[in-house]
Amino acid sequence: MSHAVKTEFTQPKDFKFSKENMVKVELHISKYPKGKQASAVMPLLDLAQIQNGGWIPEAAMEEIGRILEMPRIKVFEVATFYTMYNLAPKGKHHLQFCTTTPCWLAGSAEVLQACEKHLGIRLGETTSDGEFHLSDVECLGACVNAPVFQHNGDDFYEDLTPENVVKVIDAMKTGKAKPGSQTGRITSMGVKGATCLHEQAKKAGVKDAG
Repeated sequence: MSHAVKTEFTQPKDFKFSKENMVKVELHISKYPKGKQASAVMPLLDLAQIQNGGWIPEAAMEEIGRILEMPRIKVFEVATFYTMYNLAPKGKHHLQFCTTTPCWLAGSAEVLQACEKHLGIRLGETTSDGEFHLSDVECLGACVNAPVFQHNGDDFYEDLTPENVVKVIDAMKTGKAKPGSQTGRITSMGVKGATCLHEQAKKAGVKDAG
């Protein structure tokens, strides 16, 4: 069983966007009128997080402030407000579990407990090998496919159970995990399968308007 690693980490002294990401930076800035470039702060924070291996150092926030000509404290305010931004290393696989009402009613507490037991850590902790970190977040907007967790801010793993979440974690270790429903459901299809308005109309005795 794994154990949590120490929370200490070192802030890099400087940060610069890569040449490829600077092209994306300019693209995001170009979407806003002159003098309103601060509106691009969120996508730039996301770019910095991706480039830096899943977290945003203070040097990156300072660089974003310089690029957007906005006070560094304003960049810090945005970065500290949203849970999608990580201000410290979170492990290779950052699993963000929705624990709000719809997911909770669908069994998210049991799913999270199974994950904690399998990895040997609790919420807010990272495994000793630096592979997995567990967090809880507010609604992820996938209530119909609850319970769900978000992986590294990108992919959703849906229709989770205490049994299949362990299989997902093991698949992530080998790079073979597949996002989406873990029960075979297609996107947000109803649990009873596919339906269409034409079939429903026939069942209700409604005549074909065509």
